[in-house]
Amino acid sequence: MQLTLKDELAFARVTVSYRGARVDIDDVLVDTGSATTILAARAVAPIGIVPELDDTLYTIRGVGGTEAVFTRRVDRLQVEQRAIPDFEIEVGAMNYGFDINGILGMDFLTRAGAIINLRDLDLGFAQPPDQLTT
Repeated sequence: MQLTLKDELAFARVTVSYRGARVDIDDVLVDTGSATTILAARAVAPIGIVPELDDTLYTIRGVGGTEAVFTRRVDRLQVEQRAIPDFEIEVGAMNYGFDINGILGMDFLTRAGAIINLRDLDLGFAQPPDQLTT
């Protein structure tokens, strides 16, 4: 997949499937410095991923500061043809002062066997291990 470079940062498009609905999300930062994947609440709300009364809020910390998030297990998270089923994401406001709809973290990148080629701005994948779907 061709990555998009914005302000010297690499962005990708992800697809989230949840309870029979699906949404494509652009402007997701590919971030090897983030342990987990977080998506903007405004980007996943159209497919029914919203806070529920029994959700636990967590505080995450990063270079941009702290943020309250909740987690949700989605049917699958996909980049191009590489999908990981039953994947847990974090959901938060993501008001960082610039347009960003999510962060694709190391939890997805390592499980998916991502290969990031920054010279060509390409995100590819190694041959899939048996537990992954393609």
